[in-house]
Amino acid sequence: MTVIDGNTLEGVSATTLWTLHNRGTEAKRSDGVIRDPWAVTLLDTIEYDYRKFGKPNQSHGLRARAFDIAARDYLSAHPAAAVVALAEGLQTSFWRLDQAGVADGLTWYSVDLPPVMAIREELLPADDRIQALAQSALDRSWMDRVDASHGAFITAEGLLMYLEPDDVYSLIADCAARFPGARMLFDSVPPWFSRRTIKGLKLSDRYLAPAMPFGLTVDEALALPDRIPGVRTAHDIVLPPGRGMWKLAASPALDRIAALRRARPSITLLEFG
Repeated sequence: MTVIDGNTLEGVSATTLWTLHNRGTEAKRSDGVIRDPWAVTLLDTIEYDYRKFGKPNQSHGLRARAFDIAARDYLSAHPAAAVVALAEGLQTSFWRLDQAGVADGLTWYSVDLPPVMAIREELLPADDRIQALAQSALDRSWMDRVDASHGAFITAEGLLMYLEPDDVYSLIADCAARFPGARMLFDSVPPWFSRRTIKGLKLSDRYLAPAMPFGLTVDEALALPDRIPGVRTAHDIVLPPGRGMWKLAASPALDRIAALRRARPSITLLEFG
């Protein structure tokens, strides 16, 4: 079995190992919130001190499922669409969607920095439907590679919170201008959590999370059509219910409490005009 040293990833790129730890650990459980065989393979073949991320939880497995649900909905209506996974990291969404039967006709554009793409190339199977683009999501040249003639679904899973606000808004605006009619899905941390990471958020005594300078409340995200030209509508995507407290957190009743709604992370689906 090929063993890869995960320490080649540093800074924000290393956070993909944090999300992999959570998702892969869930996928190993008989009652896990996600079925993800390739996440298990990656977790078992990338050598890394995952314990420094703290105790694994359901968060990233549930987030991945929420992204899958939105992607399946779009691909069911646009089977030959382009899917652009910005800062894809070690996500394995392509294979889950393929297993779900909605990936036969798509073209998948995987965008991330060279060290991450090198690990993907070595450990994940090649597929003619996947185009690997080893570059920053902020390098707009990836847009020139995307054939959106049959629709486009753009994801930014675990990305935007690590960017400066001006970079976030300009990226969304450029996507809206370049891909009218497309959809874009991203997740956000709330502003209070963003401020906490800037002050220094330790996941353990050995790991300080990178700063997350961009945060949005749910309602701020829903107001993006009023702020960014080309954004026609915005929708709040609720996490699927998990186990225990994660099941309670998905209750619509909690979201009617204003303080809790402002404090929770969010997933937002944008439709471009």
